[in-house]
Amino acid sequence: MRRIPYTIVFEGQGGAAGFSKGSAKVNLEPGDDADSTTLTYSASAQAGGKLAQIGSRLVDGAARKIAAEFFKRFSAQLEGGSE
Repeated sequence: MRRIPYTIVFEGQGGAAGFSKGSAKVNLEPGDDADSTTLTYSASAQAGGKLAQIGSRLVDGAARKIAAEFFKRFSAQLEGGSE
């Protein structure tokens, strides 16, 4: 099996709060055994307006937390877990 790359592009408007946009590159590769797949990702984002002025570091931390939770639940679903 070969590596399969995906790109997810996102963008949002928050009115007076500002905007955000970015992308995530996701790769799927064969795992160590025949029944596994390794998923890796990297993401970049930009925020502008009041959101960026007030707390871009807070936004970065929240984005990392949300991504980690997503992949934790995604993995549980693939493994047949109840989360």
